[in-house]
Amino acid sequence: MRRPALRLPVLSAEERPAAEERLAAEERLAALHRELEACRACPKMIGPVVHGPPVPSRILLIGQAPGPREGSLGRPFAWTAGRTLFRWFEAALGVREDELRRRVYMSAVARCFPGKAKGGGDRKPDPEEILRCRTHLAREVGILEPRLILPVGSLAVEQVLGHRGPLAGVIGEARRARFHGVEADVICLPHPSGASTWHKTEPGISLLGRALRLIAEHPEAARAFAGAAPAAAGVPDGAP
Repeated sequence: MRRPALRLPVLSAEERPAAEERLAAEERLAALHRELEACRACPKMIGPVVHGPPVPSRILLIGQAPGPREGSLGRPFAWTAGRTLFRWFEAALGVREDELRRRVYMSAVARCFPGKAKGGGDRKPDPEEILRCRTHLAREVGILEPRLILPVGSLAVEQVLGHRGPLAGVIGEARRARFHGVEADVICLPHPSGASTWHKTEPGISLLGRALRLIAEHPEAARAFAGAAPAAAGVPDGAP
């Protein structure tokens, strides 16, 4: 179903250029999402294509691939790993899941569920599948021109930074990188999967906490979450 045309509210002369730029980006993202929804390029992938709303944010979060539940729920990070991820952000930034989804653009290395691996767990997207989906990711980067990129998990970290070593070599620090032609700060996060013990033991606990503090202190996070409704008081269980 085609989205209704977006209209600008009444704005001052100073506010209007930025609002028009944001509206144009939102419309381009919505058009890209329609193309994504029609994609059937990878025969081993299980649809539907999963994407978030067309949020014209300068913060880009990149996951690995949807799990088995996200397709039916119609949004990324919609199951157990997502609940953990949003607890991390709530503890670090003081914002709820709904506010995060409205203010951060969520992408992924692959947009369809890869299926189950023979040994159990979700299958990792293969190089050809990653390459096919990379075109869409590159277009998103071109539209958003992000200032802060948050790769989540080793596969996303590898795509953004080219890093294939231990996560301890990149988690807990901010790097500057050029990704699909755009210079941005990069702060990596571990995958919040319940099957992973990395973020539940040292040095993962300390490095995750450091990474979340870097995100909270980043100027783009301050801009993105200005005026956001605060989360309920108290730190959620399991947060670093």
